[in-house]
Amino acid sequence: MPALAGIVLAGGAARRLSGVDKPMLEVGGLPLLHRAVEALAAASPVVVVGPRRPGLPAVRWAREEPPGGGPLAALAAGLAVLPETELVAVLAGDLAAITASTVDRLVAAVGDGSAGAVLVDGEGRRQWLIGVWRAVRLRAVLPARPENASLRGVLGALDIVGVPEKPGESADIDTPEDLRATRAG
Repeated sequence: MPALAGIVLAGGAARRLSGVDKPMLEVGGLPLLHRAVEALAAASPVVVVGPRRPGLPAVRWAREEPPGGGPLAALAAGLAVLPETELVAVLAGDLAAITASTVDRLVAAVGDGSAGAVLVDGEGRRQWLIGVWRAVRLRAVLPARPENASLRGVLGALDIVGVPEKPGESADIDTPEDLRATRAG
């Protein structure tokens, strides 16, 4: 199995949730951030990009520059503190149904010629923050100034394998309605 590291993007302002610390919202008795870190059980090290939070002693912490600079800046900050590795799993910190088996399927899907694999939701949309990437390819496409740049615009230029999600696997929490639906489901 290729060497795998992990990055969880756990910053952001959660404007649609009135600024609540979204990665620390609990679903099924577990904070979303902890769920993402658990999904990276096969990865070492795991870097969380965002403000430090309690209960995760085994992770490394990083901050995007400037704070709030967007997901591409957060990805760059996470990559900057990772040692050389072949593959990097990149997950959002607000995923309600992410599991280690999701990450395992993405790792298995990364082909010899591809830059990575991303989950594709039931409507056919690539989920850019649920993927496994060749680290060297990610580092090669990062712009010198990643703050406020488009993650999809940069990563979308790469050769990517799409992995169909299992029902609900890409569910994230962006709104109060998402949270209610996830907790009720």
